[in-house]
Amino acid sequence: MLRDLRRVEQFVTVAETGSFTSAAGRLHLSQQALSSSVRQLEIDLGVALFTRAGRRIALTPAGAALLAESRPLLAAARTVHAHVRTAASGEHAWVVGHSPALSGAEVYELMEPAIDAFPDLSFTFRQLYPDVLSAGVRDGSVQLGLRRGIAPTGDLSGAVIGYHRVRVAMDSAHRLAGADCVDIAELAGERLALWAPPGSSYFSDFLMSACRRAGFEPDYVVSRVQGAAMVAAPVTTGAIAMVTAEPGITMGGRVRVVDLEPTLLVPVQAVWQRHTVSAVRDAVLTRSETERISR
Repeated sequence: MLRDLRRVEQFVTVAETGSFTSAAGRLHLSQQALSSSVRQLEIDLGVALFTRAGRRIALTPAGAALLAESRPLLAAARTVHAHVRTAASGEHAWVVGHSPALSGAEVYELMEPAIDAFPDLSFTFRQLYPDVLSAGVRDGSVQLGLRRGIAPTGDLSGAVIGYHRVRVAMDSAHRLAGADCVDIAELAGERLALWAPPGSSYFSDFLMSACRRAGFEPDYVVSRVQGAAMVAAPVTTGAIAMVTAEPGITMGGRVRVVDLEPTLLVPVQAVWQRHTVSAVRDAVLTRSETERISR
C-alpha cells in the first residue's frame, strides 16, 4: 500500500534521473536519506523497484509499472491540494481547454449542462494547441480538455462527448458555392485548407482519411493564420476548408458554408486527469452519454 506520496515522488525522481546521486541533489536530500526512503517504499509494496549493480540502477518490471502509475497519481494529488485551497479561499473557477479546431460557441454548447447545473461556478475557456492542452490537463491547470478526433489518451482518461457535422467552406465565387450540397467526391482536384499538417493533428488526419475513403488523395495547404475561425481559411489560402460551422454566408459575404454528403461526423474527445473525481465533469459526461443512447 502507498502510505506516503513523498516517497513516491522521490522514487519518480530517481527513476527519471537514473541515479540516486542526481536525484538526491534535485530533491535537496542526502543520498543515504533518499536511498532509505526508496527502500521503505519497496518494503511497503513488498516488491523490488530497482535492480542495483554498484552505482548503476535499472527499473524492475514492478518499478516500471509504478512509474507509469505514479505520474498521474502525483498530478491528481497536486490537483486535490489546489482544489482544497481554492474551496477554502471561496474562489470558484473551472478551466476548460480546447484545441483551435473547436470554436468557443461549440465549447459552450458542450459545457452547457455543467454551466446550468453549477450557477455559482465561473468557467474560463482557453484555446490551446494540442501539446499544451495535454500538458495543462496533466499539471492540473486545465480541469477538462476538449479536442477533435479520438487520440490515444496515454496517462489521461478520456471519452467522446459529442459529434459535429463536417461541411465545406469556400470562397463565395467558387464554382461549388452555389450548390445546396456538395458530394465529397467533388472535392477531388481541389486544394483543401488544413490547420496543421497530417501526422501532427488528429483532425487533419480524420479529414484526409475521409477524402481517401471517397477515392482520391487530397491536395492540401496549411493555413498561415493560426487561431482564427476555421471559416477564415478560404480567405487566407484560397482553398476549400472542411469545417463544422452552420451552412450559409459568413466572413462578411466572402465565404459560403455548404452541406457535405455523405454525412461526415467528427467526434469531440474530452480528456482529464486520472484518479480525480468531479461533479462538473460528470454533468458533461452524463449529458453526452444520454444523447448517444437516444440516437
